[in-house]
Amino acid sequence: MLTQLPWLGPLIVFGLVVFVHELGHFIAAKAFRVYAPRFSIGFGPALLRKRFGETEYVLASLPLGGYVRMASRDDETASALEGGNESEALPPEDPRYDPTALMPFGPHPVPAERTFEAKPLWQRLIIMVAGVTMNVVLAIVVMSAIAKSVGKSTLETRVVGRVDAPAWAPQLGTAIATGDTIVSVNGHRVTSWNDFLGTLDETPDSMLTIATNRGAVSVAAGAAGSKRRDEIEGAIAPWSPPVIGAVTPGSPAARGGLQAGDTLLVVGGTPIRLWTDMTGIVSRSAGVPVAFTIKRGSTTRDLSIKPDSVPLETTDGSHRYRGLVGIAPVDMARHEPISVPDAAKLGWNATWRSVGLVVGFLGNLVRGRVSVRELGGPIAITQASVNAAKSGVQELFALLAFLSVNLAVMNLLPIPILDGGQIVMNVAESVKGRPFSMRTKENFARVGLVAIALLFVVVMFNDIRRIAGTAMDFLSRAF
Repeated sequence: MLTQLPWLGPLIVFGLVVFVHELGHFIAAKAFRVYAPRFSIGFGPALLRKRFGETEYVLASLPLGGYVRMASRDDETASALEGGNESEALPPEDPRYDPTALMPFGPHPVPAERTFEAKPLWQRLIIMVAGVTMNVVLAIVVMSAIAKSVGKSTLETRVVGRVDAPAWAPQLGTAIATGDTIVSVNGHRVTSWNDFLGTLDETPDSMLTIATNRGAVSVAAGAAGSKRRDEIEGAIAPWSPPVIGAVTPGSPAARGGLQAGDTLLVVGGTPIRLWTDMTGIVSRSAGVPVAFTIKRGSTTRDLSIKPDSVPLETTDGSHRYRGLVGIAPVDMARHEPISVPDAAKLGWNATWRSVGLVVGFLGNLVRGRVSVRELGGPIAITQASVNAAKSGVQELFALLAFLSVNLAVMNLLPIPILDGGQIVMNVAESVKGRPFSMRTKENFARVGLVAIALLFVVVMFNDIRRIAGTAMDFLSRAF
């Protein structure tokens, strides 16, 4: 269904990630008897509303996330987590009016001990971190479910299919060639492609020596987890036959007539022996029609397919693109089911690796090693969600898990109005021994609003710049 209706992707990603975050705050607030008069799924005019106990549950018209409103002595300064002014009661003629209820549903004022600020510091901290905790839990559950559904996949080949050496390590391209067999990394003998990638990731030495059946080559790859390690993994591709295993719905390949099971014979005038022969040709042909000769059953067919243009990251600000047609090779891996505990362990590890990636990116951003141009906003997330939905449920939920981790980390930043800023404010008040003045809280909130507004402007500018750059480059090639 998602592949046919990819526009559902952004609704699922935005909606579920924000909803789970707010649900965390809500559960914690209810546990500590903070008055929470409203929990809304979505924003905008209410489609359905029903009050159970003292809380009104709302299904709103725009199902992108949600919010929880908690009673606070400082509603107007937005010092509560997800605040809202509940100091005015509904008029008696309103159908929702209840003469026995607390405001806003009835005439009775909210007791002071039911406000957020009345709770001890440790309870307030739990309420404030409950949102990001739920985001991390969501990521762990999703990644564990993906691991359980996929199982253990082992690509038993050690044969190299293609080498695209990075500019900083040209020796890889001369020392390792298509058809070579990987033997070891830093003396550790590898038995499969999974073993090869795992050894590249985990070897603590900054200098890696990759041995093949023909010789060995050494590269300065940096510490484990560095960007160079990732580039090496992407530079050396495993052997795979030129047989299509899957075609992305709506992709150039699908529109051009390619089907799963087709064997690639000739692409762009070049005979194809390996899958990576095709990927090299297509990658260099962004936006340019490419001739495909395929074998389907006992017949041979000629097709013309125009690869999509996918922007590449560049350090000099230039516009470069890679061609993609939307096909995947036939699955050559051996699949084995795994237990629920093993899946949970994989989900746990994958989630915390994602946390590390986000924290590392923010650290590099602060140190100036990464440009603010790398930041993406709502448009970029929407595009990524649509593309993931086109690829299938697994890809979409993997994106959802990563964005859930992003939201958790970002919300812990010490920026006013975010959870991290509220934690700093509450701890500072506790150390001081009394609340800050109303003026201080208002100024604190204004700083947060300005910071968030500035971040929003930057990411929206980046999104629009990417779209405009892609459009202008397309027009320049078309005309």
